[in-house]
Amino acid sequence: MVKCRFVGRYNSMTRSTRGDALLQIERAMVRIRRSQTRRAIGRLMERQLGTRFNLAHSFVVDALDEAREVPGNEPSVGMVAEQLGVDPSRASRMVADAVGGGYVRRVASQADGRRTCLELTDAGRKLLKTTSSFRRRVFSKVMASWSESECVEFARLLAKFIEPLKASESSLRRHKIAKKRTP
Repeated sequence: MVKCRFVGRYNSMTRSTRGDALLQIERAMVRIRRSQTRRAIGRLMERQLGTRFNLAHSFVVDALDEAREVPGNEPSVGMVAEQLGVDPSRASRMVADAVGGGYVRRVASQADGRRTCLELTDAGRKLLKTTSSFRRRVFSKVMASWSESECVEFARLLAKFIEPLKASESSLRRHKIAKKRTP
């Protein structure tokens, strides 16, 4: 039996099984999701920066920035829908609102002139820089007492954890995550 110690304000008890660790992870993910649903960081950013902005614009800008990481990718409304996990009609409304806000522009595809692609405007890049910088400052404060090696290890493990979650539902089935029941 492997002993794992979860230390923190919320959990200083010793967990002794993988199942207990998975329960602890699940609870932490639920807390993160609740925080995301309440848009806690966005609201904190509005208070600290003294400005109001449409958080949906930030979501669209983030999705388009992430799409740039894939060489040759031409971001579209469909890609935004996939990145944000929303239906295409919701993504279309969000993108239209971001276009109206001046953060995104529609451009003709370089590969197929019949398609419309999306790109960030200067205002979109500024919003991206502002929100990304703010989030990193929040994370830095939260992890202020962590050693550099703990931060690096957390980043590595979190990226490893997220990778299969980013995959499509069919890929999740291939990994048997969706069907597998935990004890």
